[in-house]
Amino acid sequence: MTDLVHLDVADQIATITLDSQHNRNALSAQLVTELTARLEDAAADPDVLAVVLAAAGPVFCSGADLSEAAGGGMVEGARGLVALQRLIATLPKPVVVRLHGPVRAGGLGLVGAADVVVAADTVTFAFTEVRLALAPAVISLTTVPRMNARAASRTFLTGETFDADAAVAYGLVTEAVAPDALDGAVETVLTGLRQAYPQGLRETKALLNADLVDRIDRLGETVAEQSAVLFSSDEARAAMLAFLERKKRG
Repeated sequence: MTDLVHLDVADQIATITLDSQHNRNALSAQLVTELTARLEDAAADPDVLAVVLAAAGPVFCSGADLSEAAGGGMVEGARGLVALQRLIATLPKPVVVRLHGPVRAGGLGLVGAADVVVAADTVTFAFTEVRLALAPAVISLTTVPRMNARAASRTFLTGETFDADAAVAYGLVTEAVAPDALDGAVETVLTGLRQAYPQGLRETKALLNADLVDRIDRLGETVAEQSAVLFSSDEARAAMLAFLERKKRG
């Protein structure tokens, strides 16, 4: 089985790369399992001060793997995404997202859970769940606390696409820069983190994310069950199958 997530460590930084390009880095069961393992590896490595989450291919993450979702039985998948967001939020090392390409639906949960998000200003975003008879239930755990309420209402309810500048204004992204400046902007963040002590980073992150983690712990099982019910509904399954058929036709 080909690995879908890679881990490289250099200069105190663990770079974790999503590499499931055949489905635009969708959150398949295999990808979520491997990403969880790579994050745990980085957390346990005493040489790692911080983590960069990146992706290969033109798309950062397309959201849930609809080919899996259309088959039903999504409750464990939903719980896995809850646990993954919690792991990112509680990792004892800062997680910086290098966002080079589009991110949709479930992929925004990774963005919301991270500590710093640097995006190319060409990146687009969308909470597309409503257009598939779903709701952004599981990822609301981490995105709602980051975004202002009016922005969340508009983007969640319309499913519309918005750009990186809007994502910064909404509170979802830390900074948007030109694509050719992306690596430099990420490195500037990492240079700042390298000036800190591990204990300082760990304890400061815990302070910053205390409310977020409490929200995950209080609501995680509820939204996982809600998500599973929605994914298995006749309306959503018909919508997903129609989407997959349109995608197949190009």
